[in-house]
Amino acid sequence: MLRLVPNLLRRAPNRVTRTATIPFHLSSPITFFDRDQLQQQSLFRFITGSASSPSLSIWRRKKEMGKEGLIVVKELKRLQSNLIRLDRFISSHVSRLLKSDLVAVLVELQRQKQVFLCMKLYNVVRKEVWYRPDMFFYRDMLMMLSKNKKVEETKQVWQDLKREEVLFDQHTFGDIIRAYLDNGMPSEAMDIYREMRQSPDRPLSLPFRVILKGLIPYPELREQIKDDFLELFPDMIVYDPPEDLFEEDEDRKREYD
Repeated sequence: MLRLVPNLLRRAPNRVTRTATIPFHLSSPITFFDRDQLQQQSLFRFITGSASSPSLSIWRRKKEMGKEGLIVVKELKRLQSNLIRLDRFISSHVSRLLKSDLVAVLVELQRQKQVFLCMKLYNVVRKEVWYRPDMFFYRDMLMMLSKNKKVEETKQVWQDLKREEVLFDQHTFGDIIRAYLDNGMPSEAMDIYREMRQSPDRPLSLPFRVILKGLIPYPELREQIKDDFLELFPDMIVYDPPEDLFEEDEDRKREYD
């Protein structure tokens, strides 16, 4: 160990001299003004980048319901036959839930296809101070209503989202229209399709193909959408199923009705 000491002492000044020989004018120190400007730029990039990110929507996050939320779901289902007690319970308990619990309760009722209670909580959510118009909030409501074939509720929700100037992207339009077609509601699907055609977003071919596939049981409507598709995308080809497939779908639809 004592033999290594002179070597260490001999090497230490060399490191100092090498670092000391860097000219001052080659270094680029950051002033307080530059540092503040960089922080502002990074903060701006974070805000603008994250605000447009769909992952920030509370309706796309994983919904974990607490004990209080489970109790609320059970009580709402028990009281739904008594409107006075139900409204009293909503004002005294549901409106006091935390945001995460209220969202989870609505999602659970949607999963259980409790349309009446979903519409009740839908109105509660829209009155909350933290509520912001959200595409995914309305998408989930419309998907649930399509599965339960609710026409009047669909019209109400659609009027609300238009009033709040909520815009669906093309893929969401395609998914919603397909849901209404799959559940035997072609009239409502075509109403939403007309809204899709008026959207300021650039048309995409994939949502059209999703809709065309859902329109196989409705040949006349399918021809209309097919003409629009070929007008928008003249270089693409639409697959037409065999004619007997239309007949089978018509028979299936009559049996279902």
